Amino acid sequence: MKDKFHLALNENRRFAKINLTKLVYISSRFEGLTATLAQTQMIIDGLNVDDISINDINVIVQLKHGWLYAINQTTPLDLTFEKEINKIVAHDTAAYPGFLRNGSGGVETYRGEYTPPLVDETKEESYLHRLLTSKQSATEQALTLMYHNMRQQMFYDGNKRTAFISANKLMIDHGIGLINVPLEQWPVWQKKIADFYFSNDMADLKNWTYQNCIAGSVYCI
Repeated sequence: MKDKFHLALNENRRFAKINLTKLVYISSRFEGLTATLAQTQMIIDGLNVDDISINDINVIVQLKHGWLYAINQTTPLDLTFEKEINKIVAHDTAAYPGFLRNGSGGVETYRGEYTPPLVDETKEESYLHRLLTSKQSATEQALTLMYHNMRQQMFYDGNKRTAFISANKLMIDHGIGLINVPLEQWPVWQKKIADFYFSNDMADLKNWTYQNCIAGSVYCI
């Protein structure tokens, strides 16, 4: 997988900031929120929104903070960064935001409940180091990281949100655009991510995401 885009760091950060509302909007779908794009923009702007629960508003606000942290953070991606992102985005939804999961859990899918493996911090740090020093392109590293983390369910809550933002931090740092799952592709993506959970083979999912979900200009996210 070759990098599709080649932007300067500041250009990629600007691209992400321009699309902040859309990124928060898509991220909120991982939590099952149904706020519209316009409502998401109002919440980001600090305005009152009718018919949106306080809990949903808080999720969107924390996603805004998480995205801005990732966009502006200058230190390289590591497990500490991922913990910090989870601490922000799962602030109001997780029992222990920012802490790795210490116990069993389950994820509901169209195929039934998926039970992720237990989390080993040393193994996760080793996996991340091997990935980031591999010969894969930065785009493939980002996609691999995102889907590995989603399947591992490393945190108590907010795993998809954390994985999505962390992968995009890697995209931004390398100036290679952004990963985005367009809403019209959401049903396909949900089926493919569930299939990956059970098979542990991300090849088809990564290829599909590479073809459909990499954005690199202001008008294509």
